Amino acid sequence: MPDAFDDLIELLDLEPIEVNIFRGIQPDEDRQRVFGGQVAGQALVAASRTVEEPGRHVHSLHAYFLRPGDPAVPILYDVDRIRDGRSFTTRRVVAIQHGRPIFNVQVSFHTAEVGLDYAIAAPTDVPPPESLPTMAERLEAHRDRVPWFDRPRPIDMRHVPPDHAFEPGLKSEGQRVWMRAKGTLPDDPVLHACVVTYASDMTLLDSALRPAGLSSLTDDMMMASLDHAMWFHRPFRADEWFLYDQRSVSASEARALAAGSIFTAEGALAVTVMQEGLIRVPNRP
Repeated sequence: MPDAFDDLIELLDLEPIEVNIFRGIQPDEDRQRVFGGQVAGQALVAASRTVEEPGRHVHSLHAYFLRPGDPAVPILYDVDRIRDGRSFTTRRVVAIQHGRPIFNVQVSFHTAEVGLDYAIAAPTDVPPPESLPTMAERLEAHRDRVPWFDRPRPIDMRHVPPDHAFEPGLKSEGQRVWMRAKGTLPDDPVLHACVVTYASDMTLLDSALRPAGLSSLTDDMMMASLDHAMWFHRPFRADEWFLYDQRSVSASEARALAAGSIFTAEGALAVTVMQEGLIRVPNRP
């Protein structure tokens, strides 16, 4: 079985093919469309490689998923250097396949400054990740219902009970998942930000199903990410455990909004995530 972690690092190592233009490879997986976290992570890599000021790191990104990506062909990333200021740098990236945009994102970078420092507190009633089953252990008893059971995973994910996916009808306001990369990353903060961006699209929209007692395994349900926003607050390592505390905000007119807070294992708020998705449930208005 291929090393999924090494494949992720290779996936995020874009090929420069012209000034401000990069090419991203596709993973060797059987998918109907490109995983949203992949295109978001690769786009952040492309934007970061055009930032020349040392010590200037991503602090926010705002993205739209425009069309399903084709997993059979590479993706081109066209970077627009919108602004280079004294404290902030702004980039716009368009991901292109078959001559059409499939994704765009605006990314802002900031040179760290001294200022106010406070944040919401991390949940305290969460079991440590090592005490929870791995994804493979969690899915083993249900592998006949999960066609992607054997797919290599570069991110170690441990769902905090209760397990909504296999308890139909169970309702809650959200869910919590421990995550980390399955390997040791270099100290480059850009790579850690890109890996967390990749992982941030995993499981978040599922939390919007919890108030209705549904899960991503509900028969014939259609889900797709529409837009994705992230704010990077404090340093973190993507190869150390972080808690993804997810909650549903709203659902109406076949769209749902979910929010996520990413905390380090020490309890510091590292990243805030918001995502809106399309959710179409059979036999419902």
